[in-house]
Amino acid sequence: MFSNFLIGLREGLEASLVVCILIAYLVKTGNRDRLLPIWIGVSIAVVASLGFGAGLEFGSQEMTFKAQEALGGSLSIVSVGLVTWMVFWMRRTARHLKAELHGKLDAALAMGTGALVATALLAVGREGLETSLFVWRAVHAADDGWHPMIGAVLGIVTAVVLGWLFYRGALKINLAKFFTWTGGMLVVVAAGVLAYGVHDLQEAEFLGGLQNRAFDISATIPPDSWYGTLLKGTFNFQPDPTVLQLTVWALYLVPTLALFLSPVGFGRSVATDQKARKAADEKSGAGAAGDGSRGGDGAEPDGERVRDGARGAGGRTGGDEG
Repeated sequence: MFSNFLIGLREGLEASLVVCILIAYLVKTGNRDRLLPIWIGVSIAVVASLGFGAGLEFGSQEMTFKAQEALGGSLSIVSVGLVTWMVFWMRRTARHLKAELHGKLDAALAMGTGALVATALLAVGREGLETSLFVWRAVHAADDGWHPMIGAVLGIVTAVVLGWLFYRGALKINLAKFFTWTGGMLVVVAAGVLAYGVHDLQEAEFLGGLQNRAFDISATIPPDSWYGTLLKGTFNFQPDPTVLQLTVWALYLVPTLALFLSPVGFGRSVATDQKARKAADEKSGAGAAGDGSRGGDGAEPDGERVRDGARGAGGRTGGDEG
């Protein structure tokens, strides 16, 4: 349940921040009449995500056991790939998220209503599809499908509330630290999902070694005990993994977590990273000067620039936002 709360919170907060930035920018630049296409795009993204999850659920019911295991294992690997890409992407771009979205929104405004709808749809839809896939896999891995669903819904609801508070200027979040901590935890969760996906592929006879156990501590940590259930629901822990499962888990977790926790700019020179940051800050500052917002955003901590932009819009339009 916790792992799905975490994925719902993180993905939901990413989507909430995107919507917050888009709305704040439109309000601040006098384009309040263009808010409807943004909300249309968001609504389509939500419906598409729910439809994707429903399609996975109902489409797999008529399959044989081996086909279901093959599908589940394959989608587990896909979901791990998406989550891994997401945490690394947000870790690198969180500091420049505001400037990047402002640039896309300026282009969309110039192109018309359809482009605005597409901007919101693509920005929010990506997180929605990732969440649907990850949660669907967790539901099928769990003995009780309701717990993963409840965890994901609670995470999304929490994210929406945080996003609203963030927009109104009532909440300060250090986005860089938030996404670093949650990203690290998701890498650990993803390692468990990957191992479980390998087990599914072994049961589907796509991979061998199903009977070759690395160890078996079922007597010490019974799968049906409260702590066994907690470990499984949080980290997809299995007390009797196969050698292949354990190998894949370690080969993913150790290098991925080490790379993720390394200093930002891994594989790039410090000077190159500083130049990229300076260019993005200058672009953000120029956009703020053009729409009448206060200067000096570039000197503030990572994540604070996004919050201040939203707070400025929320503060100036507090009576109209409802």
